[in-house]
Amino acid sequence: MNRMKVLLGKILSSITEVISIVLDILIGIINFTVTLVNTIARGFIALIGMGGCLLLFMLAGPFGILMLLNPYVILTILFFVVFPLLGTKFVSYLKYIKYMLTEYLFDRANYLMYGTNSKYASFSEYGYRYKKAEEARKRKEQQQRQEQQRKEWEERFKQWQEYQNSQRTYDNYRGYRQYTGSNQQAYSNPTTEFKKKYEESCDLLNVSYSADKYQIKLAYRKKAKEYHPDINKSANATEMFQKVNNAYEFLNDDNIRRYKNIN
Repeated sequence: MNRMKVLLGKILSSITEVISIVLDILIGIINFTVTLVNTIARGFIALIGMGGCLLLFMLAGPFGILMLLNPYVILTILFFVVFPLLGTKFVSYLKYIKYMLTEYLFDRANYLMYGTNSKYASFSEYGYRYKKAEEARKRKEQQQRQEQQRKEWEERFKQWQEYQNSQRTYDNYRGYRQYTGSNQQAYSNPTTEFKKKYEESCDLLNVSYSADKYQIKLAYRKKAKEYHPDINKSANATEMFQKVNNAYEFLNDDNIRRYKNIN
């Protein structure tokens, strides 16, 4: 009986590995297709931009109207607009299914082969754990982006300060030009750009420029819920959701302090 259980466990483990490989291949194909479609769409948009008024004139004429009314043209346009959105969502769903299914089956196989207990009590709990792991991964990526952004701004302000200090060591224009021309790179003042980005981020979240981190967090949650693609079905929901996330990442504690010190 034990040998039969071990054999069944090995068979189940092999089947699960095949399922995992098949799903990985399917996910890879869809990801590649989405990337390809996005690249073609961006290229077409760039072509329209290069064509400018001539292309718009052609599309506004009888030939352009007839072409745009062609069902094949309409379907093609819809494909290039809709497929990247649906493809991305489908990939996320497939990753969720793959994790939940394979983890469950591998646990069952290990139970048959080694008698080990399952990690979770029910099948649905595997999906719950996957969602929690994805949330943790996204939080970690967000923290890494914030840290990288913080270092970049610190480096820019540091370079600007060093640049100003070096400028003060020269009393006349000729000496300064000789120095910067031979030894030093010229840096632009990052203060204006920083203030602009900070205030644009505040405007996007609809908070005052003097808002503290708690007010910003509340405003972010409200905006994120408003534009979350699972709730908001408008065409620009995904883009706005990303902009809201980027604004919230920029309005971190370090940048709040930096903005207050500048002002």
